[in-house]
Amino acid sequence: MAEQQATRQTDWNALSDDEFRRAAADFFAAHVPPHLRHLSRRARWAEVKPWYLTLSQQGWLVPSWPREWGGMGLSQSKVLVYLEELERSGAPRVMDQGLMNIGPLLIARGTDEQRRRLLPPILSGEHTWCQGYSEPNAGSDLASLRTEARIEGDEFVINGQKIWTSVAFDANHMFALVRTDKTVKKQAGISFVMIDLRQPGVTVRPIRNIAGHEELCEVFLDDVRTPLSNLVGELNKGWDVAKALLGFERIWSGSPRQSMLALLRLRQLAAASGKAEDPVFADKLAQVTMDVLDSAAAYEHFAQIMRTGGSFGFEVSMLKIWATETCQRVTELMVEAAGDLGTLLGEVDVQGQAIDVLYPFLDCRAFTIYGGSSQVQRNILAKNVLDLPS
Repeated sequence: MAEQQATRQTDWNALSDDEFRRAAADFFAAHVPPHLRHLSRRARWAEVKPWYLTLSQQGWLVPSWPREWGGMGLSQSKVLVYLEELERSGAPRVMDQGLMNIGPLLIARGTDEQRRRLLPPILSGEHTWCQGYSEPNAGSDLASLRTEARIEGDEFVINGQKIWTSVAFDANHMFALVRTDKTVKKQAGISFVMIDLRQPGVTVRPIRNIAGHEELCEVFLDDVRTPLSNLVGELNKGWDVAKALLGFERIWSGSPRQSMLALLRLRQLAAASGKAEDPVFADKLAQVTMDVLDSAAAYEHFAQIMRTGGSFGFEVSMLKIWATETCQRVTELMVEAAGDLGTLLGEVDVQGQAIDVLYPFLDCRAFTIYGGSSQVQRNILAKNVLDLPS
């Protein structure tokens, strides 16, 4: 209790970034459960909930939220330090859509009533959230979504389908884009609503990926109801709300974390298999190493903009392309280095070392698709940065 109180009273922004980095590293070293470090899969909510509650009780759950809403109130530079040290510790990913997306959105754009009603249950773990954006035939072209919401009295009645909804089987709430006006251009008739999934008419079906894991889901909404008070922003103005979240998502999908972790595994594999002594392979290893360092340097450029309170535009698409395609090249080289063992699922024995070769390769196939595919990102850059014709 004393530790919790001290944490909540600490003015973290009074520390230098280096001092805060040491404090964050010490905290994660002391509190991340050893059996959950560096998992090669997305953990279920039941597994990570105790860790989530530890973060909440200790006051370390939401670094960017203001103190008045239970956050740490960190500056942009210290939020970045927090995330870097969290990743370095090997901490598992928790149910974070409430923490990273809907929570900050409500703080910035929600009503006082929405903030009072919905933020505390996120901190307590009572409400777990998923994102209802993509639909069949409306993925990268998100504005083509067809899930509809009609108004009946003081409620929206929603019908449609969402897909690629991460960990929806562990969520009890969803924030979603729905069509509320079909008579206007597609971006103009969309609203942003919040939905309690604990009601009749909600069907969640897990989707098994090529690695054999179930993380993504499809969600069917049949006459599902949500009060008009769960509308965020104005009716039919949800596209503007969604764009704010998509921009944030593309920053963090451009993190070099996955590439750096894959490179570490590649080096271990190369040393254990003897491939590191092969001059041809060593040349390939040097190339992907430089690619990862280049990706990290690009990320640091954008991170520095964040640290100094600046903003950026469409060029952030470059960051996502760079990071995700680099990670794919690293894992492709892992499979090559493993030879026949690279065709096997699960950990394989490489000269006495247990290494999972195939899962990172399969997992990162999706990186160039979600959050806006590489093809869409290149179109954005061509049109808005290079000023090329459509």
